[in-house]
Amino acid sequence: MADNNPTSNNLVIGDGVTFKGSISAPGKAIINGVVSGELIADDLLIGQKGKVSGIVRAREMDVHGELNEDISCRSHLLIHSTGKVSGKLEYHEIEIERGGKFKGTMSQK
Repeated sequence: MADNNPTSNNLVIGDGVTFKGSISAPGKAIINGVVSGELIADDLLIGQKGKVSGIVRAREMDVHGELNEDISCRSHLLIHSTGKVSGKLEYHEIEIERGGKFKGTMSQK
């Protein structure tokens, strides 16, 4: 039986949830809790209460909360006014809204 649900490949870590380990999400990963470890996704959305630390790989990243350590974004990274990104960052395109913060090293691919 085919699954025609377009959100079936998505992952949501809710507010108050803490996850430690490795996650691979073929679709969108929406993080409103705390994730430590390795996170690989096509699209990554970190909510205002979300915090991700570790090895992070995604095509698109949309950061309202915190993103730390070893980050690789294959396409577009958007740091919103409430977003904080720190660590080693590789990106293709980056956009930082007024008030958004970045600390660390960055290199464009």
